[in-house]
Amino acid sequence: MGLGLLASRALRSSSRICTYPHNRNALVRTIVSTPELQNAESSAAAAQVPQPPDLPERTPVAGARVHFANPDDAIEVFVDGYPVKIPKGMTVLQACEVAGVDIPRFCYHSRLSIAGNCRMCLVEVEKSPKPVASCAMPALPDTPIAKKAREGVMEFLLMNHPLDCPICDQGGECDLQDQSMAFGSDRGRFTEMKRSVVDKNLGPLVKTVMTRCIQCTRCVRFATEVAGVQDLGMLGRGSGEEIGTYVEKLMTSELSGNVIDICPVGALTSKPFAFKARNWELKGTESIDVTDAVGSNIRIDSRGPEVMRVLPRLNEDINEEWISDKTRFFYDGLKRQRLNDPMIRGADGRFKAVSWRDALAVVAEVIHQAKPKDIVGVAVASAVLRKQMFSFLVGTQPRVEAAMVNARIRKTVRATQAKVGYIGPPTDLNYDHQHLGTGPQTLTEIAENRHPFCSALSNAKNPAIIVGAGIFERQDKDAIFSVVESIAKHCNAIRPDWNGLNVLLLNAAQAAALDLGLVPESENCIESSKFLYLMGADDVSLEKLPSDAFVVYQGHHGDRGVYRANVILPAAAFTEKEGIYENTEGCAQQTLPAVPTVGDARDDWKIIRALSEVAGVQLPYDTLGGVRSRIKTVAPNLLHMDERQPATFSSPVKPECSDKMSSTPFGTAVENFYMTDSITRASKIMAQCSAMLLKK
Repeated sequence: MGLGLLASRALRSSSRICTYPHNRNALVRTIVSTPELQNAESSAAAAQVPQPPDLPERTPVAGARVHFANPDDAIEVFVDGYPVKIPKGMTVLQACEVAGVDIPRFCYHSRLSIAGNCRMCLVEVEKSPKPVASCAMPALPDTPIAKKAREGVMEFLLMNHPLDCPICDQGGECDLQDQSMAFGSDRGRFTEMKRSVVDKNLGPLVKTVMTRCIQCTRCVRFATEVAGVQDLGMLGRGSGEEIGTYVEKLMTSELSGNVIDICPVGALTSKPFAFKARNWELKGTESIDVTDAVGSNIRIDSRGPEVMRVLPRLNEDINEEWISDKTRFFYDGLKRQRLNDPMIRGADGRFKAVSWRDALAVVAEVIHQAKPKDIVGVAVASAVLRKQMFSFLVGTQPRVEAAMVNARIRKTVRATQAKVGYIGPPTDLNYDHQHLGTGPQTLTEIAENRHPFCSALSNAKNPAIIVGAGIFERQDKDAIFSVVESIAKHCNAIRPDWNGLNVLLLNAAQAAALDLGLVPESENCIESSKFLYLMGADDVSLEKLPSDAFVVYQGHHGDRGVYRANVILPAAAFTEKEGIYENTEGCAQQTLPAVPTVGDARDDWKIIRALSEVAGVQLPYDTLGGVRSRIKTVAPNLLHMDERQPATFSSPVKPECSDKMSSTPFGTAVENFYMTDSITRASKIMAQCSAMLLKK
């Protein structure tokens, strides 16, 4: 359990923490911060305290670490005789993690508020007649009294907990199992009938077995504090206490799957993953989410050639330890509607599987016959939202376009009371905001300093202006971006130490495509093309494509782009190849292959390399390293992994504009949160979510 960046939330302000006595016969004393020992009397008193012996260095629990915002706030405490320096306000539970002492807990979570109702973290406190919870108390962690109290609490928790570990999906990664072995007793004294609780229907994603619930309220606090929905709560009192939804309803949050991770027992588990595999049967591969442009860090668990589940990885700068439901549950789409073999459309309109040699030969022949100006290729392809005290959303709905960005904005609003202004269609952003208007007319008023919102925008210290990618689909996009840029300059959002003008992109690696210069030369290039090469591009409108145009589709799913294709070249999905994806903040991250490729599919760069050789224009790339050497000369920022780099556009993206903005209101860029790309549209789980959670 890491300390995180929220270690100082809801903690006691006391800077005095009790320690283990160095001498068993000595009195328990209080250790104070070093600045208080600068006078002679205090120094003399400190000299009389016996010095601790040389002790071997301990490893912090789960990589726990301490960040000192102000070195003067550091205080020194002793845990089991080990000196530890911690910032003021840190709990003993967290100090013990840094010192390598693991205190058991169920309800405590570093990113949630402190509840203190599981009582598993009981410790002995100075001058206290009985053990107390260590969530925010100075304490002695491992005394005999504390150990005996923990055994009693564990026996109490197991009193009504069913003994169904062999059929529980949490088996093997259950906190209750681990802590009952480490801190519990070897027998129980409860002989009465165990109570049972009716299971709740939370939707197609979260499976409930509420008899296993120990009322730690982690799920309730997550739903209220992080997800921003009031769906869960505690009902009843005493032995009738249980967690539910008040009235019979589904959990509709786009982050609901995270309650599976934070539940310490098997009360909340993954419904699609139920009874599929045990965690020790799975191979974990670190990767990156590609369902949106956030680039959430994930771990892909696979068994053989099949992806079994997707879990979040800790990354404080991007997704912390949460992921959206779309990221977590889209994985079943990886094995549906896959393109296995190269195919050519015959005279009867049906596709016929052929060899790679035949398919590439047909494509190369058509390329030689087409004129260069008639060849068109389509590939799918900011500032940091942490210090902003003011957010201005223009034509974007981050809750459905980038759920993790919306979660970070909500976190900032709750922590600092930051103001949020929004221009767009009415929507629920699950945090307090001002709905300023629905269209460009409001932008004009703000740019001309005629709107009441202008004063708040001008007085903001670090304003963050976030423009939605749906603006790119409008005819007046250039005029809108020109007005937004003038607003950014007026409110000093762009300066050497702060870049507050952001574009919230929709697709993974779209920022990298812009860095590589993959921008259209004209808006009507598809209408005049005779040869169209689609590389994973399924959301491109082909209505105006000439009927005699030759279309090549290179991708991994039989999605929208396949219906118009003449030749299909099967490619590997992101779980089957090594790749670099740049997120909407300009941070390049790498994916690694988790499972083998399907059928006769190949990596994208290998297909392009083979096609160039067949066409007689061989590219000088024989390895992935050769491809990245070329990338280094074009866009070197893409090779700086896990670092935010400024954009290096290879060609002008924003032309000069003198047009006027249209009065048409801003639309919705993402109609269906659960189906945004070829993989999610092929997912049966996402189809169930769309049918159950999006119905009005």
